[in-house]
Amino acid sequence: MPDEDDTTRASYNRVAGEYAQRFGDELAHKPLERGLLDAFAANATGLICDLGCGPGQAAAYLHAGGAEVVGVDLSEAMIAQARRLHPAIRFMQADMRALPFADASLAGVVALYSLIHLPPIEIPAALLELRRALRPGGALLVGFHIGDETRHLDEWWGEAVNLDFHFFTTQAMLGWLTAAGFTPRELTQREPYPDIEVQTQRAYVLASAPSAPSAR
Repeated sequence: MPDEDDTTRASYNRVAGEYAQRFGDELAHKPLERGLLDAFAANATGLICDLGCGPGQAAAYLHAGGAEVVGVDLSEAMIAQARRLHPAIRFMQADMRALPFADASLAGVVALYSLIHLPPIEIPAALLELRRALRPGGALLVGFHIGDETRHLDEWWGEAVNLDFHFFTTQAMLGWLTAAGFTPRELTQREPYPDIEVQTQRAYVLASAPSAPSAR
């Protein structure tokens, strides 16, 4: 695994406990996201992957609503937190660019702020991997910070880290999704919630995989 992946995984391993404490119940304060997840689950019959699941807050919300869900994260410490907090849900440690799922096996993928640790040059390949794992017509929900900057952290909650947070323009994300064969269906943007999150503009894109598998 490349060094950048090692540093991202190691950084999240160091802060996993604090992250879970701070963000484990964040959806209670985010009505827009709850609505997006409700609508997503209502239209995705079958297994949904919470990609970059962290301590499992989105997976838990989907599971509570009756969805079949599995959480995937690069950080084994995050997976440990997710399993501790949500023992009824399956969680797996894996890289989003090499998912442990068969072709066309997922009904949906929820990727909320998980692509943001990939530099823009790696986004197209990551989206192709998500398309591979999604069944024909499967749904993808991507959440990200709006912009064209990269923010770097060397320290987080008193722990030494090495993390890059990449912001994307909506035009770039829509272009990447289209190039990977997805059909963007809905774009939602919002201002930051005060006091409970980093003060950045947010975007969510709902897209669907092709209705027939591609010939490869």
